Amino acid sequence: MKNSVSEAQASLRAQYEETPELAMVTDQAITCGTDPSDPFHLLVRPMNTSAVPVAVGVHRAVGGPYDAPCPGDLLCAALAACQDSSVRMVANRMGIELIALEVQVRATVDVRGALGMHKDVPVGFQSITCDIQLQAREGTPPEMLEKLRVAAQRCCVVGQTLQSPPSVQTTLHTAPVADPQLEPSASHPRSTH
Repeated sequence: MKNSVSEAQASLRAQYEETPELAMVTDQAITCGTDPSDPFHLLVRPMNTSAVPVAVGVHRAVGGPYDAPCPGDLLCAALAACQDSSVRMVANRMGIELIALEVQVRATVDVRGALGMHKDVPVGFQSITCDIQLQAREGTPPEMLEKLRVAAQRCCVVGQTLQSPPSVQTTLHTAPVADPQLEPSASHPRSTH
């Protein structure tokens, strides 16, 4: 097969076996270049790539214009992309030739929780479905496709993270507001966080 996953991963697997700490990677994203006075729009940029910032908007269900993908759309996109790439890579390693592949993710949320309207309504998605439409080369045994499904689901980092979420730690760093009446002096140093 062209673009062999086995070949691409062989040296990595050997490195990780010998030095497991090399297998620990950190993905990052940062919001950037936005007007903090605009409650409905922002930009987010993945930090480990040269990717351009992605415009993000607020869903109309919580008062936004929904003129750009909302964070929930990006969550769905992350799961769809991870599941798709997992299927492609596992199929390649198994020698399964894919003719067509499409992954569609749907997430449903009751926004009354996010709006703080009812304490008994949770904040967050209540259901997420992932539908994979796949066509393999004619003659591919059904049991191979089932093995592909199981292995790809097990290898999908985003899917597994959603199934068993880690704790999320949020820290708010505040900067002091400058008082135009006071000049900084040696006796009153300003600290930044």
